[in-house]
Amino acid sequence: MKMKKVITFGEIMLRLSPKDSLRFSEANSFDVVYGGGEPNVAVSLANYNIPVEFVTRIPKNDIGKLALMEMCKHNVGTKHIVEGGDRLGIYFLETGAVNRGSKVVYDRAHSSMSTIKPGMVNWTEVFKDAEWFHWTGITPAISQSAADACLEAVKTASSMGITISTDFNYRANLWNYGGNREAIMTELTSYCDIIIGNEKDAAMHFGIEPQGVENVHEGDRIKEKAFLSVCRQMQAKFPKIKKIITTLRGSISASHNSWEGVLYDGKSLLKSSSYQMTHIVDRVGGGDSFMGGLIYGLINFPEDDQKTLDFAIAASCLKHTIKGDVNLATIAEIEKLMNGDSSGRVAR
Repeated sequence: MKMKKVITFGEIMLRLSPKDSLRFSEANSFDVVYGGGEPNVAVSLANYNIPVEFVTRIPKNDIGKLALMEMCKHNVGTKHIVEGGDRLGIYFLETGAVNRGSKVVYDRAHSSMSTIKPGMVNWTEVFKDAEWFHWTGITPAISQSAADACLEAVKTASSMGITISTDFNYRANLWNYGGNREAIMTELTSYCDIIIGNEKDAAMHFGIEPQGVENVHEGDRIKEKAFLSVCRQMQAKFPKIKKIITTLRGSISASHNSWEGVLYDGKSLLKSSSYQMTHIVDRVGGGDSFMGGLIYGLINFPEDDQKTLDFAIAASCLKHTIKGDVNLATIAEIEKLMNGDSSGRVAR
């Protein structure tokens, strides 16, 4: 039986970074990478042999063509991508080190994706052979028309019985066009089955705060009771939700993080294995690689949420060793780490 497709929808951007850990002020050149929350998830899934299509809007010029080529290189389907608009969005990344955090500067105003409108994508055709649709909170944050197009997509997916997931991905530097963030995100989330989001996302999008817990955090990580409180409030607000998941990052420094995940299934809270990532190569796309691993696990291990969670966190752990936005770790490498082999020995 032919496996059904996963569809992701969002913006692909040009990423420009000074080499190594140089500051912007030291840079004479920039490394070029293409990425973004939703295309990153698509690449992970294609890498795990899941049929996947990425939907976006790109300019009809050489830069848009290069972004399209990048998706094709990773075996991501592109036949539903719409051409039009003036430019590809750009973001500049200054990679931190030790006690200096990384920094992102966006240059995405008036991008092709920010000017997408309802009716530009034939969603019934897109979802014809699909079983899963993934969007993130970045898309409705870039413009009202992108939010409207995202709503058109989730409504169509829901009417066709497709599983819908989202990563809330609150970004303080977005949502600057004046849209009603809470109203927009509430309507979009009401159609979702699977959610990735932490306590900050819940507070910023819906005004939901942990209740019944005096000290919400241990260091820079949320306490288990506090996250449970957020999950229960989220489920009460959005009864369609089946699972709420988040990652727990402990930032010892920009180069050394602890990393684990938790999954709430409406009754109990599962915890993943915990990893110490002591020499991070690139943390951008860490959450997207977790989402890709999660979708893979939920499709392939539908009765084993613990295995799904452990696969997702191991996949994301390995992403932190890979330069660029996308996760290029293989299933075999992820399973090796899941089974306790973190030696990093040469494979001969």
